[in-house]
Amino acid sequence: MAFNDLLLQVGGVGRFQQIQVTLVVLPLLLMASHNTLQNFTAAVPTHRCRPPADTNLSQDGELDAWLPRDGQGRPESCLRFTSPQRGPPFPNGTETNGTGATEPCTHGWIYDNSTFPSTIVMEWDLVCSRRALRQLAQSLYMVGVLLGAMIFGHLADRLGRRKVLILNYLQTAVSGTCAAFAPNFPVYCAFRLLSGMSLAGIALNCMTLNVEWMPIHTRACVGTLIGYVYSLGQFLLAGVAYAVPHWRYLQLLVSVPFFAFFIYSWFFIESARWYSSSGRLDLTLKALQRVAWINGKQEEGASLSMEVLRASLQKELTLGKAQASATELLRCPALRRLFLCLSMLWFATSFAYYGLVMDLQGFGVSIYLIQVIFGAVDLPAKLVGFLVINSMGRRPAQMASLLLAGTCILINGVVPQDRSIVRTSLAVLGKGCLAASFNCIFLYTGELYPTMIRQTGLGMGSTVARVGSIVSPLVSMAAEIYPSVPLFIYGAVPVAASAATPLLPETLGQPLPDTVQDVENRRRGKRRQRRRQEQKQMVPLQASAQAKDGL
Repeated sequence: MAFNDLLLQVGGVGRFQQIQVTLVVLPLLLMASHNTLQNFTAAVPTHRCRPPADTNLSQDGELDAWLPRDGQGRPESCLRFTSPQRGPPFPNGTETNGTGATEPCTHGWIYDNSTFPSTIVMEWDLVCSRRALRQLAQSLYMVGVLLGAMIFGHLADRLGRRKVLILNYLQTAVSGTCAAFAPNFPVYCAFRLLSGMSLAGIALNCMTLNVEWMPIHTRACVGTLIGYVYSLGQFLLAGVAYAVPHWRYLQLLVSVPFFAFFIYSWFFIESARWYSSSGRLDLTLKALQRVAWINGKQEEGASLSMEVLRASLQKELTLGKAQASATELLRCPALRRLFLCLSMLWFATSFAYYGLVMDLQGFGVSIYLIQVIFGAVDLPAKLVGFLVINSMGRRPAQMASLLLAGTCILINGVVPQDRSIVRTSLAVLGKGCLAASFNCIFLYTGELYPTMIRQTGLGMGSTVARVGSIVSPLVSMAAEIYPSVPLFIYGAVPVAASAATPLLPETLGQPLPDTVQDVENRRRGKRRQRRRQEQKQMVPLQASAQAKDGL
């Protein structure tokens, strides 16, 4: 409890914590926009083949004469007649005369721009034979998030949380702005990948920097606040996308504010806990005294000295540096157990989450409305999650959110396709549970890993989550076999992963571990406590047996 006592001495949750937490979480409003931005910038409007350039489209029926019909009488999106067909239509409306040969859309497409005046699909014709490129852009963004989680998670443990955050803000601002001016699709994808990398670093360091400056009893509040800000960002995206439907302007609007975040991030104070775990006691003292001054605790700050810190943080100074390697995640038995169990939880949550939220057009209602509904369900879901986290603990909250989410998705798989209201309601409920799971797993992971490897552990967890988000769109292709197959997979994975939760220790009310040795001690302490309980249970049994023998 040594470091927690120091935080309470310099003000606990004072003016500094309130200001820095607010400034650190503010960019998360737009991070939510970037994660699901392609629901709007890559929306697929109704489209059909463009006839040859010399066709007189002003003449009634001229365009329809080039378009074959499907089984429901609708114009084909990816085929046209080689020559106009003007005979009388068949009763089923499938053809005009049934004899016309068809060909691909060699002259491009005509798009319905009533809802979306401009998207990357319209600008670069990402339809028909090129429709897979639309998913490629989102997958490359998620690849960037995966790389960023690995790279910036490790760098934050080496260089500090503040420096990496400053770099991430600048990279997001530059790459996002350049994506808005991309001259072609490959350049756009490259800048989206870079944006994904930096946004992963922002998400990880936002949580860690805030948690490491907060006392034990407020950590769940901070984690829930971060979750709510992300949910508000989903509302913001729906409003901004509706007001600015042109994809380039929308991309620019959610990227330029990161220049402002980059400027004010220079005033952040680095985590004193990270300083101490890195053995930089002089910088630890300066950071704590500066925070004490901001919080109006000048006398308490002045009472701190190098000798006081050496006595209070002796454990971190003697054991911290020796346990800083990322290979400890697999080499150390206690960390290996945490890593494997948490990886299952991260993968399952992200896999099912992005399986639901990246197909908004598939619900058959307004894409803006479903975006608002998906954002709205997070508010009660995260509130319930917060109450469970604070009252019952992290482990029950994590297990319940995954079980409920998986169950909703599995039930959705057996609901008939024409029951759209029931299907949408179950999907929204499942998405809310997954949002609560994300909220819990970020906090839970940060509390389980020791300070020296916390960012690396969070980075590896986020990396596994990105693997889930990359695999998720591929699973949706299984709908060609049977429409409900993807839902069965999306639901089964979180249900199965929830079985790993009981293998993790509870962290409610526990101090943050600073070293790998702390994790080992916690594990041994749980074993000793279990033995004592077993021994206490054995004593009455032995006494009862002796009494019977005496009789």
